[in-house]
Amino acid sequence: MEAPQRMKAAAQRCVDARRDELHALSRDIWSRPELGGNETHAHDTLVRFFSRDEAWTVHAHHVLPTAFRASWGPAGGGAGAGEPPLNVAFLCEYDALPGIGHACGHNLIAEVGAAAALGLKAALETRTDLHRPVKITVLGTPAEEVNGGKIDLILAGAFADFDLVFMAHPAQQDASFLPCITVDEVLVKYHGKAAHASAYPWEGVNALDAAVLAYNNLSALRQQLRPEWRLHGIIKHGGEQPNIVPAFTQLEFYLRTPQVEDLRVLKAKAEACFRAAAVATGCRVEITYPGHCYYNILPNATLAKLYENNGTALGIQFQEQSANFSGSTDFGNVSFVVPGLHPFFYICTEALNHTEEYTEAAGAEKAQLFTLRTAKALAMTAVDVVCCPDLLRQVREDFRLAKLKQEKPRKDGDAALTAP
Repeated sequence: MEAPQRMKAAAQRCVDARRDELHALSRDIWSRPELGGNETHAHDTLVRFFSRDEAWTVHAHHVLPTAFRASWGPAGGGAGAGEPPLNVAFLCEYDALPGIGHACGHNLIAEVGAAAALGLKAALETRTDLHRPVKITVLGTPAEEVNGGKIDLILAGAFADFDLVFMAHPAQQDASFLPCITVDEVLVKYHGKAAHASAYPWEGVNALDAAVLAYNNLSALRQQLRPEWRLHGIIKHGGEQPNIVPAFTQLEFYLRTPQVEDLRVLKAKAEACFRAAAVATGCRVEITYPGHCYYNILPNATLAKLYENNGTALGIQFQEQSANFSGSTDFGNVSFVVPGLHPFFYICTEALNHTEEYTEAAGAEKAQLFTLRTAKALAMTAVDVVCCPDLLRQVREDFRLAKLKQEKPRKDGDAALTAP
C-alpha cells in the first residue's frame, strides 16, 4: 500500500474509533441550542474536547467571545523541514436558529470539523518524510446565521496563516460544491414631518409615502433584473397612528446575487430607487448596510475533484450539482482569502433546512454514518494535498484564477453602473 493510502486508512480508523465520542460531542451541542454570539456552552464543550489531548494547543475565546482555536503540530517534515509548515484548517460552526434550534445542522458541522482534524492528525502521525511539515488548526467560528463570525475573524487576521481551509454543511444531497450566493442587508430610513392627517396634512412630509414608493420602485425594478438576482424586504416601521402624517419610516431589504461584482450593480440600482422616493416626497433618506456582506463561495476544481474521488471510495453518491441553489454563508468570504472547500452532505432526511423536521434529523443517530463519512473524505482530501506538492500548486492556481474571474466586470450595460 502506498504511503498516501496508508495515511487515509489511518484517518478512517481514527474516526471510526472515536465515533461514540464524536456523536456525544454533537448531541451535547444539539441539545443546548444557542444563538449566534451566545454559544457559550458549545464553545466550552469544544474547548474541553480538544483540551483532553495535551498534543493540542487550545485557545479559548479566540478573538471573539465564543470563538476558539486548537492547533497541533507541526510534524512530518522531512527534506523540507526548513520550510514553514503547511497549515491545514478545519472550521466548526455551532450556532442555532431562534425557536427551532439546530435546524441547519451546525452541531454536525462542528462534529465534522473535529472529526476531520482528528483523522488528519492520525494520518500525519504515520509519516515523517513529507516534503514539508504540516500543522493542523481547528477554528471555531460562531454566529454564521446572524453576524458573519468568520468575517470578523478574517478582519482580525485569524485566517492569515492558513494554507487550506475545509468545512462541510448538512443539506439534502451530497455535493462537492453548490453555488452559494452573495447577500447584503440594507436598512433605509425616511425622515419626514408630522402633521394632523385630516386638519392640515399639507403641513406634513409623509415618510410612509416615501417607503411605499420605494417598495413599489423595487417591485417595478425586478422585471429588469437578471433572473438569478433577488431583492426582498419589508416595511419595519410605517408610522404611529392614522391621524398623524408619518414622520419616520424604515425598510429592511436583502440583496442577493451570484457574485460580488453583481451585487455592486444591484446595490446601485436599489439605492437609486430609495433616493428617488425621497426626492418625490421631500423626505430625507438614510441608507445603511448594518452587517457584513456574505460573499459567494469561490469554487476550487482541484479540491472538489479530490473530495469526490475520496467520497466515492467511501460510498458517497454525488448527484448532479444544482444550478439554482440560493443559500448564503460567510464561508464565501473565507474562500476569497484562502483556498478552501465547502462541500454539502446528506444526513438521511428529505426535510429542508430551517425546519423543525431538520432539527430532529440533525440530532438523530442515523445522521452519524453520513456525518462521519464526510469527515473522513475531508481528511483524506487533505492527505492528498499535503502529500503532493503538485496538487498544492494546482489548488493555489485554481484559487488565483477563481479570484481573477470574479474581478472581471460584465460586458454589458450593467457594468457601467456601480455603487458609490
